[in-house]
Amino acid sequence: MKNCLSKIITMLCFLCFLFVSSKSFCYLSPEEVLVVANMNARRSVSLAVYYIKKRHIPKDNFLKIWCTDSERISREDYNKKIKIPIQKFLKEHPRNKIRCLLLIHGIPLKVQGIPPSLEQQTELKNLKIKLSLLQEQLKTEKDVAQKKSLQNKIKKLKNKLMQLNLNLNTSASVDSELSLVKVKDYPLAFWIPNPFFLLNQKSKLKYKKKDVLLVARLDGPDPEIVKRIIDDSIYAEKKGLKGVAYFDARWKEPKNKKKLGGYAFYDYSLHLAAKEIRKSKLLKVVLEDTKRLFKKNECKNAALYCGWYSLGHYIDSFTWVKGAIGYHMASVECETLRNKNSNIWCVKMLQKGVAATVGPVGEPYIQAFPLPHIFFWALTDGYFSLVESYYLSLPYISWKMVLVGDPLYLPFKVRNKNIENLNN
Repeated sequence: MKNCLSKIITMLCFLCFLFVSSKSFCYLSPEEVLVVANMNARRSVSLAVYYIKKRHIPKDNFLKIWCTDSERISREDYNKKIKIPIQKFLKEHPRNKIRCLLLIHGIPLKVQGIPPSLEQQTELKNLKIKLSLLQEQLKTEKDVAQKKSLQNKIKKLKNKLMQLNLNLNTSASVDSELSLVKVKDYPLAFWIPNPFFLLNQKSKLKYKKKDVLLVARLDGPDPEIVKRIIDDSIYAEKKGLKGVAYFDARWKEPKNKKKLGGYAFYDYSLHLAAKEIRKSKLLKVVLEDTKRLFKKNECKNAALYCGWYSLGHYIDSFTWVKGAIGYHMASVECETLRNKNSNIWCVKMLQKGVAATVGPVGEPYIQAFPLPHIFFWALTDGYFSLVESYYLSLPYISWKMVLVGDPLYLPFKVRNKNIENLNN
């Protein structure tokens, strides 16, 4: 993502015209949402019915499946019990024009990876042995030229080992995998570029927008939290989300913005997000731009939040307003949604009162997170729903990320009161 900050700024100028004028990606309607519940999970179906009634989802847009109620599911069971039933529904109901899948509490969270073959296991083992031998040899080598040669060999071996591990990484969130449920076959290893991602709009990708479904889930440590998410989203949508937007960067805004990558790129994106919301004058903005994190009880009336980096350890800095949305960029913040004793950010934020959050089920690498600048720009624009804002800012699918929240949620709908007429 190096050197693409200027692209963001330029493309944002045309984004609203591009999507709103064509109506190709604007204002997700209830008729376009398929609600999926698990018959084998307690209260999954009743929560689905509650949502369908509250959001006026057509009764036909309701699929009941039967799968494990565990948060983990094997690839084989995912295919048989989740993927195929959804594919069958879409084939049998072409007139429904489904654009979005909503997974209800009780649907598994993570598709387990395919175990490596005996041949792959042997290759991994041999590479690790070679690497270990070279590293030991390097410790005792005195000759400068030989040391340099060993260092080069070690580097090549590490790269080969890393690539092999990436090729064997076939685990994913159920949600992200279902983005490609309409596609018959696709590579399971690693990630696939998301055609809805803003920075991919001019790229020639194998999978197009027509191939991809938007996916969100209503989930949390207990069913009552799910009901609260639904109610709070509708409440905030009617009243307009009010409060403070908090952004927790680690560094000052960089002077040289042309060669940013990785962590620096995402840190600057937090600065851009803060600027965008200040410009909108919708909310008060607080930007922390040092290595310290927000302290306990420091963030009152939090409506929006994005920051990093407290790995797997939620800091109780916030009092959340109804309808609050936020996410923390760290590696395992959505590895569970049901463990009430977990201290990861997604679980704690849901327990403490947010209506929507984002997190990965495993190591995603920083460049897989939704770009804060794009996410919060789309969200505050007033036209894009929660799930649309997420997909506009999400670089990859068939990977680790999860969106928890009501996909129809329009927290700043009051900015565009004529929004119901867009699809007429």
